[in-house]
Amino acid sequence: MPAQAPTKSKLSILQSPRLQKLSWLVHGFSTRAGGVSEAYGGDALNLGFTKHDVPSAVERNRALFLKKLGVDGKAPWPLITLRQVHSDLIHRIDALPEHPPTGDGIVTDTPGVLLAIQTADCLPILLVDPKARAIGAFHAGWRGTVKRIVEKGVGEMRRWFGSRPERLLAAIGPGIHACCYEVGEEVRAKFETQFKYAADLFREVKESDSIHEKYPLLFLTARAPGHSELPAKLFLDLVEGNRRQLLDAGVAAKNIAASPLCTSCRPDLLFSYRKEQGVTGRLLSVVGLRRAR
Repeated sequence: MPAQAPTKSKLSILQSPRLQKLSWLVHGFSTRAGGVSEAYGGDALNLGFTKHDVPSAVERNRALFLKKLGVDGKAPWPLITLRQVHSDLIHRIDALPEHPPTGDGIVTDTPGVLLAIQTADCLPILLVDPKARAIGAFHAGWRGTVKRIVEKGVGEMRRWFGSRPERLLAAIGPGIHACCYEVGEEVRAKFETQFKYAADLFREVKESDSIHEKYPLLFLTARAPGHSELPAKLFLDLVEGNRRQLLDAGVAAKNIAASPLCTSCRPDLLFSYRKEQGVTGRLLSVVGLRRAR
């Protein structure tokens, strides 16, 4: 019998249950499988123009993604991306930009366009105002979080659309979680200068070394108490950091939902820059307003 061709993985899109209930809203968080990129595993749905992939594969992947979302009809929805630089720059979109704006946040109340954030460990955060029918998408790594990108995003939506923070809905998509996001002391120092609750966002884990424990005399030093200590590992909770910012900005706790998925724990399902040591694709998180019929 001839060998069977390998089964192609199905393209799937993650959604927020709360946002799914809004019939006039389109949103989704992409996953890894169901595409055509060979650079990251044969059928990877890489949605970013990375140096390892070919542009034609990315364009095909984006077309597949938009088709799955259901916005590829006679009048396809433009995909508005940013040149992300880990900043607190936020752009209001009321017309299609000629080139991707530089920044890490986008807001709009214009129907028929998709706001898109690219990630591979950083957090994508979507904000929706059900009354004003206004939306925002934000990219929050540790640098953007220190600069209060999502807190400022709430302020921009209030400024442009009159959005009241307490009625905003927030969906935090998949990203690297506290279980895996190891950072240095310099990161903790930056958070401590900005947030009174910074201590709540970090946890220390003492590194164990079986050789160190079995042969302590090999590690004798002149320092009291006589043994050198292995440094503690420091982990940052980006999800909690951004949740606290949303709360401080006035968003109701009941209106904030975060994906339980960690990109570093689930490289089978998601792209992770850290887990894959930089050789990885990009996820897209999108949100858009349907045109009135």
